[in-house]
Amino acid sequence: MRTRSNRRRVIAVVAGAVMSALMLSGCSFGEAATDPDIPAQVDNAFPDDTVAALKSAVTATMGSSGSSGAIVGVWAPWSGTWVAGLGTQTPDGGGDVTADQVFRAGKVTRPMTCDALFQAADAGKVKLDDPVSDYVSGVPDLESVTLLELCDGTSGIGSYADQLYGSWLSNPTRTWDPRYLASFGLGEPRTTTPGDAYKDSDAGYVLLGLALERATGLSAADLLRTYVTDPLGLAATSLSDLPSSAVLHGGQSMPNAEGALDCAKPVDLTGASSSGGFTDSGVVTDIRDLGRYVQALASGSLVDDEQRFAHGLPVAADAPSWYTADGGALLAGSLIGQYGKVPGYLTAAFADPKTGLTVAVVLNNSAGDGVVAEYLAWQLAAIASKAPAAKGETAPEAGLPWTAEQFGEAIASLAVCTPPASE
Repeated sequence: MRTRSNRRRVIAVVAGAVMSALMLSGCSFGEAATDPDIPAQVDNAFPDDTVAALKSAVTATMGSSGSSGAIVGVWAPWSGTWVAGLGTQTPDGGGDVTADQVFRAGKVTRPMTCDALFQAADAGKVKLDDPVSDYVSGVPDLESVTLLELCDGTSGIGSYADQLYGSWLSNPTRTWDPRYLASFGLGEPRTTTPGDAYKDSDAGYVLLGLALERATGLSAADLLRTYVTDPLGLAATSLSDLPSSAVLHGGQSMPNAEGALDCAKPVDLTGASSSGGFTDSGVVTDIRDLGRYVQALASGSLVDDEQRFAHGLPVAADAPSWYTADGGALLAGSLIGQYGKVPGYLTAAFADPKTGLTVAVVLNNSAGDGVVAEYLAWQLAAIASKAPAAKGETAPEAGLPWTAEQFGEAIASLAVCTPPASE
């Protein structure tokens, strides 16, 4: 089991500051106290050929995933930006997708919950090595599991999503009690000793949210507002259900009578309750907020703990050496971020703390594996990493340990829908 120093700092507050050169180009966030600590973004669009390559990758993934729409943001500080909504709300129309629409952020909620943990520890409200059982009563065998292990994904606790996903589809508006959610993960056998190995656990992040509610006296929604969204000026981001307007419609293709997915008529899941995600995957956001958040996460602008991402553990036994997990995030080469699947949406966001390269994407059909969004983010990052430097700028030398072609092929191999053949 590893331990972690409590030493960290919060970036100095710039009271009343408005968007600075370090913010995402072309975005308006209002007032914020904390800016992502990344290289300054040039105020340029990407060259046409870069945009064409990015758009081609997104539209191909839309086709193979059955998504009628996608929203994407790509920021390369030395070269340019591309923020766009592609496609339509539903396969038969429903209006164009725009970059201003909100959607469910999925597992990007996880590092936000960890942000709240680290800052609550700074404030003396908890200690990172406190047992979960100090704050969450009535749960068995958690005396040896710490709050930090819940954040790192090393608690050994199981997950509930696979067990409840069918219920989310059949009764999407049901409100779920977080303790009930966690009980399904707690009921799974634990095959690892706490602190020894990474094991994806949505129940762990739900338990962490419950513990922080008890320790701080704040609701989970207020925790994230206090420690994450308000400091970063993320006006479109909250732990809540989706609003009634300016929303990216989300759905899921279901099997037809022949057993094949009906990609032309996905079930509408836009109104699905976010309570099934709670502090694991319940946040809603928009693409600019999502990009800004992952920049702050990667650069340590909210929580600068030098150990947070220092001891990444393999995501799986067969994972490449450059792909690990730590601190509520996934570490892929030089990128730090998260990805995931919730009813109606596949979402991913990653950023490089040194170069500032940032990618955020959402697809509006959850029929496929959530890893499709992650692979698309990595494909887009590989394309953008090759973008030429704008006048007076210098492109970074370091690259990524994969190519855009590799993940384009990986996405195609996971296709759940086949675009109709041309007549």
